[in-house]
Amino acid sequence: MADTAATNVAHTPSPATPPRASSFDAHHPPQKEHIDDCVHCGFCLPACPTYVLWGEEMDSPRGRIYMIKKAAEGEAPLDKRFQLHMDNCLGCMACMTACPSGVEYNKLIEPTRAQMERNISRGLGERIFRKLIFATFPYPNRLRILAVPLRLYQRSGLRALVRAVGIPKVLPSRLAAMEALLPEVPEHASYHVPNPAKPRRKVGMLAGCVQRVFFPQVNAATARVLAAEGCEVIIPPDQPCCGALMVHSGLEAEAAELAKKMIAAFESANVDTIVINSAGCGSTMEEYGYLLRDDPDWAERAAAFAAKCKDISEILCELEPQATRHALKMRVAYHDACHLQHAQGVREQPRRLLAGIPELEVAEIAESSLCCGSAGVYNLLEPEAAAQLGARKVENLLATRAQAVLSANPGCLLQLANGLRQRGLAAMPAFHLVEVLDASIRGVDAEALIGETRSGPQ
Repeated sequence: MADTAATNVAHTPSPATPPRASSFDAHHPPQKEHIDDCVHCGFCLPACPTYVLWGEEMDSPRGRIYMIKKAAEGEAPLDKRFQLHMDNCLGCMACMTACPSGVEYNKLIEPTRAQMERNISRGLGERIFRKLIFATFPYPNRLRILAVPLRLYQRSGLRALVRAVGIPKVLPSRLAAMEALLPEVPEHASYHVPNPAKPRRKVGMLAGCVQRVFFPQVNAATARVLAAEGCEVIIPPDQPCCGALMVHSGLEAEAAELAKKMIAAFESANVDTIVINSAGCGSTMEEYGYLLRDDPDWAERAAAFAAKCKDISEILCELEPQATRHALKMRVAYHDACHLQHAQGVREQPRRLLAGIPELEVAEIAESSLCCGSAGVYNLLEPEAAAQLGARKVENLLATRAQAVLSANPGCLLQLANGLRQRGLAAMPAFHLVEVLDASIRGVDAEALIGETRSGPQ
């Protein structure tokens, strides 16, 4: 009898274990289909900047996806450890280029960061610093006000004195990084937008936030080149920030609101193409359809807007050149901005444009797929890691023996210029590639170009 009872107990099925609730909340959690695309092969490891620096599995795309998977299955909490490894990611998307399985890592890290911002608290100092960044950088009018004391700081000689006595060395690392990355503040930011009598195409141009205040020469060069190639250029005056910094930092709601304002501004302009000369902005604007996918009033408009967005190098390669390129005798190194080559897949077009300039010699930089450390505001939030990557990039740059370095993103230009200054090479200029193309069309020689336009700290 006892044996029969024991047997019956042994064969009585136990209650099914209820599935664990996800650690993520219900609003846009990382999707299972994107998580499951990763087969953990490891091809992403040598492409990932933080894994290259530290060799830590949890600071690789594969490791981060594993952590995201465990959190999605309720087997890992959203805690400080989780936050640390996600914060360490630059969001450069080099893993997407390297991945043979087509993992859309951007659709994992960005919603994960939004989850973190809602569900993991940050310390008071961290919250204040981040609020300072996001209350300033996306607002051109605020940047213009800030530019006044910054210009005085630079022109008065105070900056030279501050650096000479070593004050940045005793500042907190983030403040020191802000001081080091400060671009040369221009005297004024106005420029004329020439338009041809019979335009080949009507294009809208993104003015940018940091770009329009601190790099007006890049916008001016962009407008001139487009006009020289027969485009009517419209720059909507009411265009806001594109929201890229917010998307990359997990501020999804704020990014969505800015996206709606941007879409409305360019819809009013009624343009054929939206031209972007900042790689980080471009990668975000091309994803507006995904960002606003659940909004019935904006999803279709966002998708139509995103389809019009193109990098300046893409649109110029689509148009048959009509402006004469004059010789520009100099050797330059071209640095691929991560959000151009990895997030947008634009790598060949900038090189084709540069190859069309007579006597311009273009050198390739070793480890071209590896981030320079800029990555939006990563070099302000994680200055130590960014500095290591910047120094590595500068070493590879110097090996090219170039006279100047080119890129297609203002953040990269600042990061490279600061890295060169740290090596005592402040005289080596960093240009946006459109500045070089503009110089060739205008017939400006290399010496005049270097004297006429410079980017980065001096």
